[in-house]
Order: sequence, then C-alpha cells, then structure tokens
Amino acid sequence: MTQPASRSVGHYQYEERDRAFLQERINEFEGQVRRRLSGELSEEEFKPLRLMNGVYLQLHAYMLRVAIPYGVLDSRQLHKLADVAAKYDRNYGHFTTRQNIQFNWIALKDVPTILRELAEVDMHAIQTSGNCIRNVTSDEFAGAAKDELMDPRIHAEIVRQWSTLHPEFTFLPRKFKIAISGSPEDRVAARFHDIGLLARPSENGPLFRLFVGGGLGRTPVVGQELFDSVKEEDLIATLEAVLRVYNAFGRRDNLYKARIKILVQTIGLEAFRKAVEEELARMDRAAYRLTPEHVAQIRARFALPDLKAPADASDVLEQHKKADPAFARWVASNTHPHQDEGHICAVISLKTPGDIPGDVTSEQMHGLADLAERHSFGEVRVTHLQNLVFGHVRKDQLHELWQGLKALGLAAPNVGLISDIVSCPGLDYCNLANARSLPLAQKLGARFGDAALQAEIGALSIHMSGCINACGHHHVGNIGLLGVDKRGAETYQILLGGDAGENAAIGGILGPSFAEDEAVDAVARIVEFYLGQRQKGETFSAMLKRCGLKAFKEVAYETV
Repeated sequence: MTQPASRSVGHYQYEERDRAFLQERINEFEGQVRRRLSGELSEEEFKPLRLMNGVYLQLHAYMLRVAIPYGVLDSRQLHKLADVAAKYDRNYGHFTTRQNIQFNWIALKDVPTILRELAEVDMHAIQTSGNCIRNVTSDEFAGAAKDELMDPRIHAEIVRQWSTLHPEFTFLPRKFKIAISGSPEDRVAARFHDIGLLARPSENGPLFRLFVGGGLGRTPVVGQELFDSVKEEDLIATLEAVLRVYNAFGRRDNLYKARIKILVQTIGLEAFRKAVEEELARMDRAAYRLTPEHVAQIRARFALPDLKAPADASDVLEQHKKADPAFARWVASNTHPHQDEGHICAVISLKTPGDIPGDVTSEQMHGLADLAERHSFGEVRVTHLQNLVFGHVRKDQLHELWQGLKALGLAAPNVGLISDIVSCPGLDYCNLANARSLPLAQKLGARFGDAALQAEIGALSIHMSGCINACGHHHVGNIGLLGVDKRGAETYQILLGGDAGENAAIGGILGPSFAEDEAVDAVARIVEFYLGQRQKGETFSAMLKRCGLKAFKEVAYETV
C-alpha cells in the first residue's frame, strides 16, 4: 500500500494531549464494558454510558458509530476503518447522513480494542450518539470549491472542541446537531439542524448567519433565522447561550417534544431570541471571546495542499473527455469546480444502481485510501448525502483516478441524479424501524439505473427512511419515502417536494402507503408524468409547484 503523507491535509492535526485524552476515555469505557459483560451493570445502567461512546444495541448486534469531524478523513484513517471492517465486522462499513461511518455487526467485547486501534490514527466514537452535541457537519467542498465564500472547517473544529464533553451539555433534553457551511448555496441543510451556521467574510472578519430550531423526525420543521450577523469573536458565546436556554427550558418529560425545535415553536422565535440575548447579557463575554490568536492557532494545525499542476492540465482533461464518452459523462455529474484552475473536486458515488447506498467494503476502502494518496493529498471527504469526495484532484490526472474507481466498482456517473439515493439502514438493522429501506433503495436504483434515462430525467433526489425518525431525510427529497407499519405489513408513504437548500421545504404526503413493489411502480409513474408534462428546463420542484400535488397523486394511485 502507498505510504501516507507525513502531515495530513484537510483536518486538525492532533497533539499529544489530544491523544492522551482519547486513551483516558478508552480506559474509562473499557472498565464500563467489563462491568456490563460481568453483569455488574444492567443494560439500563449501561445504556447512557455506551451511547456517549457511540455504541448502539440494534436488532441483531451492537453497532459502533465512528466520528468523522466535519466529514474529513485522511488515507491512514480510511485504511484503519477498512481494517476494522475486516477484523471486527462483516467486511464493510456504512457512511451516514451525519458524515460518520458505522459498523453494524460489532461484538461488545471487541469495542475497547477497536477504539484503541482507532485512536492510533486519531479517531474516536465520542458523542456520536446520546443526548449531547453530535458530530459537527460541514460542506463537502470546504476549502476547495470555486464558489466558496470562506472555508468553514476552522470554525467547525473550534465548535467541535468547544462541544466535546462540555460539562453543561453532556446530558441535554435530546440530541443536538450543528452544521456549518461557507458556500453561497446551502450545501449542509442548515435550516434542518438544531443550529445551522452559514459563514461569510466581511471587512471586519467572518460573520455567521445562525438558524435555530430546524429538524426532521416526527415533527419536521424548517429552522428560523435567529441572528443574521454573529461576529467571529461572539460565535462561541452565542452558541453557549442558545444551548443554555435549551438546556434550561427544553422538555424532559416527553421524548417526542424534547428537541429545541419544539421549544422554539412553543414559545415563539422572538421569545427565544430574547431569552438568548438575556443569557448573553449575564455571561462573562470575555471568557468566551474567540480571539484572532485562537483562530490562528487552530488554523495552523490544518495542513494545506500544494496545488501545483501543469499549465495544460485543463487541456488534457478536455482531451480525455473527447476520447472517452463514458468518462465525459462521469465528469459531467461527479465533479465540482475547484478554486485552482488546474484542479477539480471529484465526487465518488456510493450508490452504484442496485447496491446498498452508503456501504463500502474493506477492499474498496483500502483502494480508495490508496487513490486518495495518489490523487488528493491523502484526503477523503464524506458528504451528508452518503458519497465521498476527493477535494483536490489535478485535472490531467482525473482520467487515471476514474479508471481506478472503475476497478473498485465505484465509478457510477450518477451524483445528483435519481439513482443517487439517500437511505438509512432501516429494519434490516435498526430496532426503531417500521420497514426495510435498503431493499427498496436497491430496487429503485436498479429501476432507474440506465445512464441515458438518468440523463433525460436530470437532477432529481430520492430520500428514504425506515421510520419517522427520518435518518434518511425523507422529508427533504424531491421524492421521499417513509416506511410505515400497516397492520403488521411493511409499507411506504410517498412525499413530494422536499428541498434541503436555500428554498428549504418539507415534502407533502401523497396519501395512503404502498407495498414495496407498488411503491417502486408509483415512483416510476410519478417520474414518467414529470418527463411527459415538464416545460423546457423545468425542475421537478418547479413542475410540482405549477401542477400541484393533486395531479401527481392521481398519477401515483391510478392503477393501485
């Protein structure tokens, strides 16, 4: 295997104190696991302890969710994840909508050993579950995209450090999710997070537009703007104040009404803003001030790529595209413009039509790590749409990368197209699910897998969840599918019109649920209706707005 670079690009470089902290946590949890296995701790007593360390008890086994802060890995870490998959799981991992990876077949006795192996490459599972501040997610093109306003990863790392084992926020009323982006488009679904941050530069330093009270699940809500221009120096104080208000007034008597979105909806945005401002007034603001020196210290621990490319890199890419139509089709769907003219961002689809969305084998992970080392400075990014990104690929080497991806079975040219399906694990693994989502995702992927058909349809998203908790973000897909239990049978409700971006919207429910194969046929009829009735250049969302939900409903149910 290719040896990784000495200093990894794209994420915070650990210090010895960081590594010592991880060892302390592992030692503590190892003792808790030992007590659980001996029977000294009951499952009820052990549950909050294991959740704080990323361990779930699912239908068939324990699941370990490993944190990937702001979605950035390096090649040595990906090699280690591949090793964990091969040694302790069933030879694969599943990338999630929170830019993490989870292993679904873990033995509890092995967890401390796995955590020690992960710590060797500066990885952990802290706060990937439980009622705490979860993994901070970010834009998959951060620090690379041509259209970026500012790189959000430095501040994502600052928020990560502030939130890790925060003494006040370890046991919140409910889990808490934060996302941050620095792009002109919302590429992180900021309005569907407990706190969503959209960063932008100004003459006097970075400013942050802060949304609060968004979320999906049982009660989907579009977040509201709490503040338009939070100054960099006030960022941590403002986050602290929001969390304090939520921690004090969020409900703990009802699991389904415990999220911050319910608090904001109940008391109203203005009352919530007033409470936050009052909390800020009581705080020692100087103690929470984010100084330029502190930001610079964090920034210094991020290695930057050496973006050198031949002058003819763009010309070489164009020649490769002309010579190879299949490659040209992949470039059209699976790349994003880079800040540097000689480079490009490459998106690796984990949605080969007919396969399970987000799943990657150990062999594929090893292969991807080697490709990243050769073509992207050893850096790999995870998207909240369950794909991967190589952020800094030389244009003249893109064709070589694509050939390497083909050899791994990971060159599907479908990013942003209908077979790029987002899905949770569903009832195959999760004890909360009402229906299996993965087989339905596979059938839909196969149904729309033809490249020519996908190109004809154009941009259209399908998201699916196995239960109302919405881990597959079904509310924000152009087409969403929700697994429901209908008198003991697994069925699927269809929603239309969701949008996670600037025009944030929650999909509308069509009507009664469908059996699995009927749901596939109903989606096909919906898509056929769209193709037949759309105006030139009209998106699915635009046509839905023009024609109305009723027209699509008639088509969906016409033969049921």
